[in-house]
Formats: sequence, structure tokens, C-alpha cells
Amino acid sequence: MTGAASLDLQNLRQTFGKTLAVDDVSLRVEPGEIVCLLGHSGCGKTTLLRIVAGLETPDAGRVAIDGREVVGPDRFIAPEQRGVGMMFQDYALFPHLTIFENVTFGLSRLPSAKAAALAQDALARVGLSRYAKDYPHMLSGGEQQRVALARALAPGPGVLLMDEPFSNLDQRMRERIREETVGVLREKGATAVVVTHDPVEAMQIADRIALMRAGRIVQAGAAQDLYARPQSLFAARFFCDVNEIEALAFNGRIATPIGEFEAPVGFPDGQAIVCVRPTAVTLETPSNLPTGALALRRFLGEEDLFHVAVEGLAAPLRVRGRAESTLRPGARVGLRIDPKQVLVFERNSI
Repeated sequence: MTGAASLDLQNLRQTFGKTLAVDDVSLRVEPGEIVCLLGHSGCGKTTLLRIVAGLETPDAGRVAIDGREVVGPDRFIAPEQRGVGMMFQDYALFPHLTIFENVTFGLSRLPSAKAAALAQDALARVGLSRYAKDYPHMLSGGEQQRVALARALAPGPGVLLMDEPFSNLDQRMRERIREETVGVLREKGATAVVVTHDPVEAMQIADRIALMRAGRIVQAGAAQDLYARPQSLFAARFFCDVNEIEALAFNGRIATPIGEFEAPVGFPDGQAIVCVRPTAVTLETPSNLPTGALALRRFLGEEDLFHVAVEGLAAPLRVRGRAESTLRPGARVGLRIDPKQVLVFERNSI
């Protein structure tokens, strides 16, 4: 298969003994789209990838690639016949083969001249042509990652699956290799599904993010939607370190120790949790604003971290931003909160 393909997952379910790893998951990935499966370890992300690749057989559900069913109640297409490329977390390069031989390994069914041309093109795309005769141990971690990407892309898969592809790199190299990898995927117009546990990485990579928990997709959409409009307290916590404040909802208003806010339409009266991101708070002079006492100030480079003790709050309010350089611990400060960045959830929601 050549060219970007669509991917359809329908009501997939997978158990391992008594563990429900994938629980009724449905998802469509459009041709040329990059989708991230995001979540904590053990939430089912890698199991989903393995089902698509044909390395696991689901208990129920269907998988279709470009409209062709490859997994179903009465159908199972072998992994090598699916037109799917898989890039593993540890890269899985063969140490006894050269870089060129590693890339051509999955092209053995093609005439040697055709396989060589595809391998050379793939290595050129990731900027590693000059290392073709070297061995994996001679390359850096970032270069090995790019070899694994070239090997996955060389057969022209309809769908590319990537399992935590940047987790073995240090932070500085990770950012650079991530940008280069996404650039190659965009250039190829590849359909890709990328597993990650890092929300920042998902937001930087993906056209859409599918946030998973306990085998289910709890919310899917563009990064801006999941960040600005999380549908659960779990989603809000996952994307940002939030201040969680006990509150009371009554007659369309939310009362908290840091002020009152408008409740979401249809929000029920009763106990609530208000989430305020540290960047949603500005410290000002304490006039006509909720106030607190500055307990801590730390310089973090582009911004400062503040802890503000507020009467009625069990923990200090965390604030990130800038303030007057003369502001010191012990000072009274006013808290101006952007109401558009206040998230409200029912007390018993998770």
C-alpha cells in the first residue's frame, strides 16, 4: 500500500485475564492526519496500536484501513499484509546490520534495485544518507530514532504507528528530533498514530488528541479544545497543574474563597470543584479584589512562581507570571482572575 490511508476503529475491546485493557474504543483517523493517543501508563494506548498492527487480536470490534476490514469477528489480515508501519519505543534496530541494511530489511519482497532506491530515499528524508554503511551503535540516540523512522516509512505504509518514539531521548534532543520527525511526516502526508504520556508533546505533534483512561477514550479533539474545554476533572488535571478549589453552586453562580463566578449553563446547585490555572491569576494591588498574603516567590526564567495564602483555602494558591520586582513574601496582594479560564466541575466528578 502506498499513500496515506484512513483508519477506523470500531468498538474495540481487549482483555488480558481479568484486566480490561481496551474498553469499547471507536476512533477514526483521516488520511494524512496525525493523532496522538495520550494517557498514563497502562491506559490501553499501546494495546490499541498493537491491535491495529496485528500484533494482538481483539476480543471484539473491527479495524478498517482505507475502508478494508483487517480485523473483525470473522476476519484477520496478517500484519505484513495490512500496509501498516510500526515504530517501537526502543527502535528495535538490528545491531549486526548496517543502517542501510536495517532500512531495507522490510523490503525483502521487492526487487533489490527497487528496495535500495526506497531505502536511499527514506534515509535522505531523515538526513542520514551519509551513515548508510555505519552500524546502529555508532549513532547517537537521535540518529537511531531517525533510522527507525526511515525503516518504518520506506515501504510506504498507509498508516504509521509510533509507540513513545521520543521517550529515550534527553529533553533538548527530544524537542529537536520531534520537530524533525513531524516535518518528515508532514512532507510525506503520512497518516500517523502516536502514543505518548506527555500532554505537551501531544499538543506539539497532533492534529487531534485522544485522551485515554482505563481503556477508554474520555475525550478527543484538537489540542485547543481539550485544554480550554476539558469535559472532566481528569482531563483538566492531565493538561495543566491546576488550583482545585472547593466551591458551592447556587442559582447560576459559583461561590469560592477567591470570588464568585458564573456557573456553566445548566450546572446543578450543590458542591463543586473550581479549577484555576496558575497563569489565569494576576497579582495586583489589593483594592476591590479578593486578597491574600504572598507566601513564596521563585524565579523560573520567563516567569515567576508565587504561592499566595488565601483565607478559606487549605493550600496556597499557585500563580505563574510576572509582578513588581519589589513584591516580597508577606505582602498583601489582590487576585485578578480571568473568568474565561475558570473551569467548573461537579464535586463527585472525576
